[in-house]
Amino acid sequence: MSIIHVVSVSGGKDSAATLLLAIERFGVHRVRGIFCDTGNEHEAVYEYLDYLQLATGVTITRLTANFDAEIANKRMFIARDVRTRRGKDGRRVRWTNKAKRRALAVLHPTGNPFLDLCMWKGRFPSRKAQFCTEHLKRNMAVEYQLALVEAGHTVVSWQGVRRDESLSRRNAKSIERIGPGMFAYRPLVDWSALDVFAYCASQQIQPNPLYKQGMTRVGCMPCINVNKGELMQIARRFIQHIGRIYTWEQIVAACSKHQAATFIPAPGRGKIIHDQQAYAKDNGIWSVVEWSKTSRGGRQFSLLTVLDEPSACSSEYGLCE
Repeated sequence: MSIIHVVSVSGGKDSAATLLLAIERFGVHRVRGIFCDTGNEHEAVYEYLDYLQLATGVTITRLTANFDAEIANKRMFIARDVRTRRGKDGRRVRWTNKAKRRALAVLHPTGNPFLDLCMWKGRFPSRKAQFCTEHLKRNMAVEYQLALVEAGHTVVSWQGVRRDESLSRRNAKSIERIGPGMFAYRPLVDWSALDVFAYCASQQIQPNPLYKQGMTRVGCMPCINVNKGELMQIARRFIQHIGRIYTWEQIVAACSKHQAATFIPAPGRGKIIHDQQAYAKDNGIWSVVEWSKTSRGGRQFSLLTVLDEPSACSSEYGLCE
């Protein structure tokens, strides 16, 4: 029985450092890299994965989720829906014939895992319902590693997790058994972001160029958890990705019963939504982008935003030369 070290590579700084540590300790021949492709990535991420493969000699296998079966089941459910139950407001809880036609016209697999997942769910992920991580990343990585265990190997899953990233990770263990023949190893739990960049530099590995363009994270473009400053930089530098999200909002909305779906909830809005369609129309990604350009709680536009050059380096980690 052999031990296989599987490193989850995202294209970010932490996973790059984790991959380098695994290679340093066990050699290229005992390390496998995996990348769970969400379909909502910047092209620089794919280019960086190619760079890492050439620089390290480790093959990074790309894993992609498929939701064809789920979409087919949803189409069947919508087509057959004849429910007559009424909700608390007295309205019938069912798909109208008009809504059915609208949804069935667009509800077909696209081959993009993020978009297909949202079409199936009829909504985008949120901070409280972050189902994208589960379906697009965790499930794919677990399936890959379980296949190795079933083939008779012991798997050590290397994860680039740092305790100072968030409160939810402050108690992360450096190593733990997660199942028969499977262990999780997190060598960076006590590291800082600067430690990570310094280690990669010591190994002659360049950081993902997105870190010099105002990004603090590089997984998903944009992520549903994007902060205000990052969203502003994305809109200034990578406007095509904002346009893509706008298109996705229209498609996912068509797949939802109430024709309402926004990628990022508009800030400063009340929680009570009386007209979901109107809310979605007025609070889509472009509205949130306009808000990202403001200061003073969204009440006025920032002069610094106007003066900032899109081509200038704006690293949050002091990477600019």
